[in-house]
Amino acid sequence: MSALNINGREYTVDVDPSTPILWTLRDTLGMTGTKFGCGAALCGACTVHLDGQAIRSCVTPIAAAQGKKITTIEAATNGSDPVGTAVHEAWVKHDVAQCGYCQSGQIMSATAFLKAQPKGKQPTVAEIDSAMAGNICRCGTYARIRAAVADAAKALV
Repeated sequence: MSALNINGREYTVDVDPSTPILWTLRDTLGMTGTKFGCGAALCGACTVHLDGQAIRSCVTPIAAAQGKKITTIEAATNGSDPVGTAVHEAWVKHDVAQCGYCQSGQIMSATAFLKAQPKGKQPTVAEIDSAMAGNICRCGTYARIRAAVADAAKALV
């Protein structure tokens, strides 16, 4: 049995401690907003936050989450997180999603990136590209992703 804090709520799950966070979220808890992409931490579709840091949940075992807080796309975009809300609104404004499959991971990476910025700092294009480089978009909406992250940063000033 593992005790997990997910989106501010305590859960107890009966899974092997080596089970990836992704499968615990999706298969055990029914939280399907976090997506499976590659299974090797290469595409970013499975990105969640672990104590505020963007991590790849497909390769991170739940044992690594003991005593830490997991935040998923469900909490980042439900309106209670100002940064997640700003990112989500910018995503819609810039019509970022095409197929949409990578978007939860993209939004989680962008949210973690902007939360790590000093208050009021406007990131450069190079900083945004560097922060988002670990997330693959098969549809190629990188210019819209970049614009949305920059727009969200402006909205947070």
